[in-house]
Amino acid sequence: MAREESDSIGTLAVPEEAYYGVQSLRACRNFPITGRAVEKGLIYNIIKIKKAAAIVNGRAGRIDSDRVKAIVAACDEALGGKFDGEFITDCIQGGAGTSMNMNVNEVIANRATELMGGKKGEYICHPNDHVNCSQSTNDVIPTAGKLTVLDLSYPLIAEIKRLVSVLDEKAVQFDSVVKMGRTQLQDAVPIRLGQEFTAYSSAVKRGLRDVEDALEQMHYLNMGGTAIGTAVNVSPLYLHDIDKELSVECGYTLTSAPDLIDATQNVDGFVAVSAALKTLAVTLGKMCNDLRLMGSGPKTGFGEILLPAKQNGSSIMPGKVNPVIPEVVNQVAFAVIGNDMTITMAAEGGQLELNAFEPVIFYKLFESLTTLTGAIKTLTDNCVSGITVNEERCKELLSESVGTVSALCPYIGYKRAAELAKEALLTGSTIRALAIKYGFMSAEQLDKVLDPYEMTKPKA
Repeated sequence: MAREESDSIGTLAVPEEAYYGVQSLRACRNFPITGRAVEKGLIYNIIKIKKAAAIVNGRAGRIDSDRVKAIVAACDEALGGKFDGEFITDCIQGGAGTSMNMNVNEVIANRATELMGGKKGEYICHPNDHVNCSQSTNDVIPTAGKLTVLDLSYPLIAEIKRLVSVLDEKAVQFDSVVKMGRTQLQDAVPIRLGQEFTAYSSAVKRGLRDVEDALEQMHYLNMGGTAIGTAVNVSPLYLHDIDKELSVECGYTLTSAPDLIDATQNVDGFVAVSAALKTLAVTLGKMCNDLRLMGSGPKTGFGEILLPAKQNGSSIMPGKVNPVIPEVVNQVAFAVIGNDMTITMAAEGGQLELNAFEPVIFYKLFESLTTLTGAIKTLTDNCVSGITVNEERCKELLSESVGTVSALCPYIGYKRAAELAKEALLTGSTIRALAIKYGFMSAEQLDKVLDPYEMTKPKA
């Protein structure tokens, strides 16, 4: 069974039981792109906007009390998950998000119509005139996107802070372990493993600050700007109250952007969040590269640290264990970096009074937030927290290296130190033995100067 619904394009047969309407169905047919529906969190935030708008429009006398009550009740049911299957548009769509906005408008309108004693499709409560009153896709969708970014950021921030805490614990645990530092994968000078983990923590903390700073922009909305930021069809009371009512509904401190036209034209706030996520992903990827190198082996690699064994590493090589957790984080980093490029190009592609490409911006930005959260969680729980150190291997590599010769430069000069290093590599002699042989320094002096642990500390 079906009912007929019409829009400015024509008439379609809509399934009788469906709460969505003709515009949703048309969009479903026009955009068979990813096979993935719009992010549920984004839909729910659009619904929260509809609820807040109905309340403020009732206060302003733009919608009668019966319709306000019906819209609010329908929104509450939808936020409880009752109509999850009714939101049918693809997450990538043309029209700057009009289809997802109208999908919500139609579902809420049809349910509100039922609550008022009507039948689906009769629209006693109309999708545009009532549910979308004082709104445009152009202020609803960017606002819902910002709210969803905030929603998804909180679990991410919690996971970043957990990772920092575990890195700090490891830095303390490994503070006494001296190993050979490397630059360009070549021996450099000694470093404490704890210092390396402190550096990882510092970089992740910086990434956290960047993310938190970028998220501040998500609290400024263009609600009430409607089509292009000029607030056409909006009452002064609505323009004044909508952000306050939405703050109550969402639990965030939200405020109107100082320039609604700018906030409607430009989506650079989303670019800033994506850029911060990309930077964090780069930091995490580099750290995981280090973990894989230091844990390589177990016999023919660096073998300085031991990563937790999590699963078989090969279907053909018995006993092989791979660094699968750092590897998956690397892959997420690659994806986030690629998503950032998509978001950057979509933001740059906006024209005049609106950016039409917010659907793909949200698709990729939400993916970055979600996958980074999962990647950091597994990195913390299944890798970093279980890392142990092979101290004997660290000592072995340190003793075999000529990198300690750098500590002699202030005493014998760069040229002599370089000659010692070259001879040590050719003959297998130690730097200490050669320095004594040529009478450059006494044994007592060399014991102090070539102490690897002392070399990791700044001198007065």
